Amino acid sequence: MATDFRNSETKDNLMRAFAGESQARNRYTISASQAKKQNLYVVSAVFRFTADQEKEHASIFYNHLSSLSGENIRIDGAYPIDISQDTAKLLRLAQHNEYEEHDDVYKKFAQVAKEEGFPGVAASFQLIAEIEKTHGDRFGLFADLLEQDKLFVSDVETAWMCLECGHIYRGTSVPEFCPVCHHDRGYFIRLELAPSTGVNLHFAKSQSIPDITQGAPIFMRTPLCVCFYNLFRLTIAVGICCCLNFQVNQPSLRVGHLASFLYLVQIIAHRLTEKRICN
Repeated sequence: MATDFRNSETKDNLMRAFAGESQARNRYTISASQAKKQNLYVVSAVFRFTADQEKEHASIFYNHLSSLSGENIRIDGAYPIDISQDTAKLLRLAQHNEYEEHDDVYKKFAQVAKEEGFPGVAASFQLIAEIEKTHGDRFGLFADLLEQDKLFVSDVETAWMCLECGHIYRGTSVPEFCPVCHHDRGYFIRLELAPSTGVNLHFAKSQSIPDITQGAPIFMRTPLCVCFYNLFRLTIAVGICCCLNFQVNQPSLRVGHLASFLYLVQIIAHRLTEKRICN
């Protein structure tokens, strides 16, 4: 039998989570301002980006309390004080807090909600816990880059994007100023970490068209071998379509053959483009 929501532990946990997410949003906003003062605009953007997501989490937990609108809920809880002039340390502190929510806090809250008969609330805790893990990973990645002095420097030639204008620069380190919009070097981010680019984009492409080089010997994975392989497929496709069109008089079938041919051309163009970008 479900517990009465008004007298449940889940109600208190929702308010604790709302308070925690609200404070996290403010801490990250404050950290973003500090990072900006140190010309670490990319890190500032990471803090602000995460702060907006924490606001959404707070809203989700708060809405679960709508049936108690107009009432007050008294809770107890401990919340971190993350103050430092070291931006890398702020990233580490944020990473710790996000992992704590994922590993301990929200999983326990989800279990309590499930036991008390509130599966919707339990699902929110479980799903948001996974998001907090992503937050922690992101904070940790940028902390690593700062601590290793590789936020704007790479051991190999790397593509960098200016977050202000979108200019892509290639080199082992970013320029002092963007040559297009003249903003400070702090706006540059590794291309693979920039929004909607890099690894995530290539992953999305790979889901729609299989990688023909998967499992092939190393020498066959070069762009030149892939090009010859695709040309071979094209030759076969043209031959098949021509033979079929000579033998088939129905226009509808001819259209189908042409569509199949164009689809193969699209696959080939995609593969060649993807190889050129990756290399």
